[in-house]
Amino acid sequence: MTEPADGSRPLRIAALVKQIPAFENMEIGADGRLERQGVPLEMSAYCRRAVAEGVLLADQTGGSCTVVTMGPPSAEDVLREALAYGADQALLVTDPAFAGSDTLATARALAAALDHLGEFDLVLCGRNSVDAETGQVGPELAQLLDLPFATGVKQLELVGVDAVAVGCEQDDAWLEATVSLPAVLSVAERLIDPCKIKDPDVLAAVDGTRIVRLGAADLGPGPWGQAGSPTRVGEVRTETVARARRRLAGPVADQAAVVVAALHEAGLLDTPAPDAATDPDRPTVATTSSDPAGPAVAVLVEPGRQRVLRELLGTAAELAAHLGGRVVAVGESLLAPEPFGPQLARVLSSWGADEVVLMGGPGSGPARSTVEEDVAGAAAEWCRQADPAIVLAPGTAWGREVAARLAATLEAGLTGDAIGLELDDDGRLVAWKPAFGGALVAAIEATSAVQLATVRPGVLEVHDPRPAAEVAVTRVEVKPRGRVAVHVHRRDDELVVLAGATRVLSVGRGVDPGDYPRLEALRTRLGAELAATRKVTDAGWLPHARQVGITGQNLAPDLALVVGASGKFNHMVGLRRAGLVVAINPDADAPVFDFADLGMVADWQEAVVELERQLDALASP
Repeated sequence: MTEPADGSRPLRIAALVKQIPAFENMEIGADGRLERQGVPLEMSAYCRRAVAEGVLLADQTGGSCTVVTMGPPSAEDVLREALAYGADQALLVTDPAFAGSDTLATARALAAALDHLGEFDLVLCGRNSVDAETGQVGPELAQLLDLPFATGVKQLELVGVDAVAVGCEQDDAWLEATVSLPAVLSVAERLIDPCKIKDPDVLAAVDGTRIVRLGAADLGPGPWGQAGSPTRVGEVRTETVARARRRLAGPVADQAAVVVAALHEAGLLDTPAPDAATDPDRPTVATTSSDPAGPAVAVLVEPGRQRVLRELLGTAAELAAHLGGRVVAVGESLLAPEPFGPQLARVLSSWGADEVVLMGGPGSGPARSTVEEDVAGAAAEWCRQADPAIVLAPGTAWGREVAARLAATLEAGLTGDAIGLELDDDGRLVAWKPAFGGALVAAIEATSAVQLATVRPGVLEVHDPRPAAEVAVTRVEVKPRGRVAVHVHRRDDELVVLAGATRVLSVGRGVDPGDYPRLEALRTRLGAELAATRKVTDAGWLPHARQVGITGQNLAPDLALVVGASGKFNHMVGLRRAGLVVAINPDADAPVFDFADLGMVADWQEAVVELERQLDALASP
């Protein structure tokens, strides 16, 4: 160990990693299916940053970094890579008894393994694994270990000997906070250059005795694996989307004519309404029971997300109507900066709520804490009293932490990032969850009494309001832990804008940000929202909320126009569910054309000008 360079104490750090299929080697077959046969395994992208940051902090403070993974014996490969990179020790949690572990069972096993090794000052993990995309294990682990948590850490600095200052990239927002140690942090892609060792000789030279193995018997009685998992995977659907893969050639005007004809045939030449709320065919909020003895469908309310709240409340009302139950909106400051009042309760009732539970501190006013662990604690107290059948939360950084902590506290099943909700014949919730970048969609059911799900913003309908009514308002006290102090929280975009877009124009590094104004006329003409590849958002050219792909958003627009992107799987899989995909790239061999229906092999500026001209001509009387 080296001596601390800044006067801080030596930190004992654990970095959690996961072995997953190598996404960059994945391809979409001619039948539109994801081809996984023969795909090598590797360390998940976010986990690579956790290892790199753990090694760096251990070196800076004269401490140590232990890398931990749970998986089959083959997962030893990612531990060897971490050791070759500079980690001090590695722990492989492996046993057939762990098979079938869901996120809570995984978090429980990891918590037991960390306890077995002793106390750590800092536990680092990836924001989420890029195969399952849940983002639940980190906050569930924090709850089980009774530690503070912060997600999407992009900046990290030690503050004295007992805290860290973090800057966090969260969906469409930026957060700065001080977090007391010990703590669990999930890291963003942009925190640090990743741990990556590919030389087989270097990996082979790693001393295998530095890898400690623990089995179920070492961790205690459990239950482990499927027996300790409160969720079950049901039907799995492969999202099959066969693309035409038609590469156009010849003069740009001729290529543009083919694209315009395809847009016309697909009914995409009419500019869509700017807001789905103007859709005349949208449903009205269902009438639910006001019987307090009926089953409750609760919605956790994230402050400042009215559109997402309307989506969740409208869907909750549909579920409650089928169950003969009621909807309870559970939140803190809810919607408005002014004190909570009867008029706001009536608005919530028109959106689907039959009851409102306000989580606040001592006194009459609402709490305005944005600390998720405090909200989760108050929500857990309410759940123990009210025994809701279903709890829904937004699939945001806020919702994932609150719901994950709640699930760990209640030992309840949680489905993350659902894109659809329904009830089975027994009235149990079925949440449809995407995986592998949306290439697969699985039906997840919870076996616990309380069933939880976070829902991806923008995928549910906004319902027309029903007549407003008076609803009961009760209060639950929030007990601040004081372990996370938020100093800055600002939004740089709006998550649902892209999530709910019916048309997108996605740009890659081939389009300089200074040229974005040249896309504006075509974007406006098509009624499209601007999206981007990871390299574009990495460069700061567009906000992170505009990123599409494995580590961004997965969209289902009617039209996706991809301009200046090479077309790597990591990006294009995020447009897998799109209706018509059109790509523009001057390289006829660019992989983007394998993911597209139509490809214009042309300079993007020439192609855009010609598309604008032909669309304008078509619109002229």
